[in-house]
Amino acid sequence: MADRMVLTGAKVVLPTGVVEMGRVIVEGAEIVGAAPADAPSHDLAGHWVVPGFVDIHNHGGGGASFTSGSAEDVLKGVRTHLEHGATTLVASTVTGEMDFLAHRAGFLSELVEQGDLAGIHFEGPFISPCRKGAHSEALLRAPDPAEVRKLVDAARGTARMMTLAAELPGGIDSVRLLVEHGVVAAIGHTDATYEQTVEAIDAGATVATHLFNAMPPLGHRAPGPIAALLEDERVTVELINDGVHLHPAALELAFHRAGAGRVAFITDAMDAAGFGDGRYQLGPLAVEVRDGVARLADGDSIAGSTLTLDTAFKRATTVDRLPVEDVVQAISANPAKVLGMYDRVGSLEPGKDADLVVLDADFELKGVMRKGEWVIEPQVG
Repeated sequence: MADRMVLTGAKVVLPTGVVEMGRVIVEGAEIVGAAPADAPSHDLAGHWVVPGFVDIHNHGGGGASFTSGSAEDVLKGVRTHLEHGATTLVASTVTGEMDFLAHRAGFLSELVEQGDLAGIHFEGPFISPCRKGAHSEALLRAPDPAEVRKLVDAARGTARMMTLAAELPGGIDSVRLLVEHGVVAAIGHTDATYEQTVEAIDAGATVATHLFNAMPPLGHRAPGPIAALLEDERVTVELINDGVHLHPAALELAFHRAGAGRVAFITDAMDAAGFGDGRYQLGPLAVEVRDGVARLADGDSIAGSTLTLDTAFKRATTVDRLPVEDVVQAISANPAKVLGMYDRVGSLEPGKDADLVVLDADFELKGVMRKGEWVIEPQVG
């Protein structure tokens, strides 16, 4: 029989609410519902136990890039975010040559198959030059379904999501193709109108890539994609809660209109996350990170973030004053549902992976467990 462990005394956040003085019982790599009295226990009084964080949009960290690094580099980036609570992580690419992206997908798929990554997210090249952000305009292209299929096939069943501008030629057909192949179609880096966005959602798009960023602002006569994405119950909206990408009022608007059940906190992290200021590469573009803010070296565009999800969690509870249960939905449950992985991760329930994060009363990270093994063991008591 696998070893059992009981975590006691903490406030435990379950799908049904917060349990004071709760118990989480781990057997091997899973959460179970009962344990013998003599099972080893950890007293976590004064702490919170929440599900492991799920990041569906992440380009790297710890000085390592998911877009261009070696397997060792990718694992370093994964480990960096794991130590900040992300027990499930999707590797995001950035715009590049088609052959390079196809090759990269095949490379990353091996790490998915090994269980180090939860899948691949293609961000570009099928995005609008009007809203390119930190993507090379010279490498952008319209979403030809044949080329979309090439990348999906190259990922060998590990593609989880693709961001595209559905208003471009081939966009709606590409959305339909992605849905047919079980890949999430995400609307982002788009110059779409409200009506074009509605058409994309009706075609099967279900995620808004970093809502508000890299899309037309909300207008009272031309509401654009933001209104369409916020109002539709079929859409989950990504938010980068780092205090740079979004004004607190924009975050509040998203939660008010979409509700906690349709928000997914992401990092959109690049190499500098968990590493420090300096000069980096994001695909073919040079990035300068100063005071924790990443911008293109040639221009002023924000180039991803240096965010980690433990920081996003703390900001959401202490600055944005969101209920802890809502934050857990946005940082664990909802992104797990986007990936189709909620049967295994995203909540603390019997039969699911023993992925969890321990936070102190001030929401500082103190412990991380993945599949029943401590990555960071909490030093309490």
